[in-house]
Amino acid sequence: MAKVLISDNLSPRALEFFKQARIEADVRVGLSESDLIAIIGDYDGLAIRSATQVTAKVLAAATKLKVVGRAGIGVDNVDVATATARRVLVMNTPFGNSVTTAEHTISMMMALARQIPAANSSTHAGKWQKNKYMGVELTGKVLGVIGCGNIGSLVAERAKGLKMRVLVCDPVVTFEKVQSLGVERVELEELLASSDFITLHTTLTDQTRYILDEVSLSKTKKGVRIINCARGGLINEADLKKAIEAGHVAGAALDVFEQEPAINNPLFGLEQVVVTPHLGASTHEAQENVAVQVAEQIADFLNHGSVVNAVNSPSLSN
Repeated sequence: MAKVLISDNLSPRALEFFKQARIEADVRVGLSESDLIAIIGDYDGLAIRSATQVTAKVLAAATKLKVVGRAGIGVDNVDVATATARRVLVMNTPFGNSVTTAEHTISMMMALARQIPAANSSTHAGKWQKNKYMGVELTGKVLGVIGCGNIGSLVAERAKGLKMRVLVCDPVVTFEKVQSLGVERVELEELLASSDFITLHTTLTDQTRYILDEVSLSKTKKGVRIINCARGGLINEADLKKAIEAGHVAGAALDVFEQEPAINNPLFGLEQVVVTPHLGASTHEAQENVAVQVAEQIADFLNHGSVVNAVNSPSLSN
């Protein structure tokens, strides 16, 4: 019987699914790297979220490990290159939290447009500052979407429902998808120059790191508002702070940060900045969805060799 370790907090539905699939599963949450190294050699599969760090040292000790399943999209916490070299399959669940993250993006955009967090704090403090918190409408505004994959597409659909004009910048988005969404595909330069709001929905790579920095922010429309519910590192936070303090960028709404947990961040304390602690996927529905999906994918691989949502190709490694 195959054996799987669940090392992060997952919905109990994941454990139930493994039992139904006749796979032995242990739940051990909060393990240090040394703790994980001490036990990982007993397991064929590892189910994680974002807390567990699957390092090269962990993988070296994982002599039986065949698959790592990430309940969620990002695999930044997995040494994918080492996993590939050691013929360990790495998979994620890119669809389970797409709706939740898209909804959070729209919520952040609305909160930013109407200065809701600042107005909320002010009113709780017994102030009545109606004139101070003058907002802007979304209707008729231009939303620039950088990255039009699963989440970016859902954001674009919802923005169209809010009567916004939507521009998308994505080198791989198809003409058919652009047509079906009713959006306009443009190059990055045009998106920066034309958008009233810009939202990021791309992965973090060498090409996308600091896609919004001092140079690119200087090319945006004065008064632009920035939303990032994708990945920290897409924005140079120090450059964004300067652009906000200079009055060129009207504000930003960020759910992700270059360093997390974000404790001392250059953007903290700016009233023009709305922040949340990486809540994009934090709904009951999304967490259950990704837990069940990762359990199903791991079980299907261990029991039948089926590969779904792989992010590497260990069978092709030397």
